[in-house]
Amino acid sequence: MTPLQGWLRRAIPATPQELAAALWSFGYFFALLAGYYVLRPLRDQMGIAGGTRALPWLFTATFVTLLLAQPVYGALVAWLPRPRFIPIVYHFFVLNLVLFWLLMALGIAPVIVARTFFVWVSVFNLFAVAVFWSFMADLFTSEQGKRLFGFIGAGGTAGGLLGPIITIALAVPLGPHNLLIAAIVFLEIAVFCAARLERSVGALQGQRRDERRVGGSAFAALSGLVRSPYLLGVAAWVSMLSCGATILYLIQANVVASSVQGAGAQTRIFASIDLIVGLLTLATQVFATGHFLQRFGTGVAAAALPIVYVVGFLVLAWMPVLAVVLVFQVTQRCMNFAIANPARQVFFTVVGREEKYKAKNMIDVVVYRGSDALYGWVFDSLQAIGLKIGAIALCAVPMALAWFLLSATLGRMQERRATLQGAREAHGELPREA
Repeated sequence: MTPLQGWLRRAIPATPQELAAALWSFGYFFALLAGYYVLRPLRDQMGIAGGTRALPWLFTATFVTLLLAQPVYGALVAWLPRPRFIPIVYHFFVLNLVLFWLLMALGIAPVIVARTFFVWVSVFNLFAVAVFWSFMADLFTSEQGKRLFGFIGAGGTAGGLLGPIITIALAVPLGPHNLLIAAIVFLEIAVFCAARLERSVGALQGQRRDERRVGGSAFAALSGLVRSPYLLGVAAWVSMLSCGATILYLIQANVVASSVQGAGAQTRIFASIDLIVGLLTLATQVFATGHFLQRFGTGVAAAALPIVYVVGFLVLAWMPVLAVVLVFQVTQRCMNFAIANPARQVFFTVVGREEKYKAKNMIDVVVYRGSDALYGWVFDSLQAIGLKIGAIALCAVPMALAWFLLSATLGRMQERRATLQGAREAHGELPREA
């Protein structure tokens, strides 16, 4: 084996049967997050342009939008097979971007458009990524997920590196609104990769690609969630993730708004954060994530993120300054993307097919953004009673400790479910779902 072959084998821990599916999954996630990370700094700048005091209202508007969209998505999943509903979702987002580009180019109602765009990107991010990871949980087993989700996640990270580079280079000379054209192109590439991935399913699972409908009710997500203590635990984990991320995001918005002047400079700071996070995360995902998950399991991997938040909030309570905020943001996002998020996606490989698309989407989208809205108002209320940034950070520490304990519990539950599922499949009691 040559050194190059050895490097590729470590970077792509796939069997020959899995290789095509792993590579198309990598490309799919690369294009999807490249498009999102072109938009993310623009969204963050528009959040400031609309006024930081309006951010809790924007989080609430995002949550309401998702509540309305969830049954529509559930109906789409129930009525159409996977190869049809996934392209429909992404083409819908492309049409939205075309409309936003026209409004921004013509300078129509800039404040209203900025706030609407902030909400839209927040909806798009969760929906688009949730659909992707539902597909992954449907396609791969728990054992495959532990090996491959780090590499597949690296595709998204690589795309997340390209997006900020495009934004840094073009935001000032071309104007932020023209970045939407690049995002449209990346979304169409993602649709192409998803279609090619569907064709590779036969090689991965020894069968023709899945044309079955998921079926069930458009409102099955809520009942499926309520009936399962395991899924409720995952929903609580996601809510705590939102709590930490929302409080840190609002602290960041306030500190950047008071410390950095000018839309271009603010956009470049946000894009630079994305770039640093992407570089650190990519190296970790390619060389360490799969080994970490296989050796320590999902519980330890999921628990690593709350530990970062405990330490980060304690330091921020002591020194609530821009440098600490930026280091904290980079560290937690790197840990989330490289270690905790792959573990969270493996949590869903041991649930039923309907839950993978409906309950998972409800958790990743509605629960997450509902928690954003809730904790946005908590942050606003704490400011209203006179608490400063450092005191608010200190208030978040007990939540992060509870989140750590929940992570360990979910890890044990996932491992038991995976063992039981493997035993049932080995005895022919549970067919492998496509």
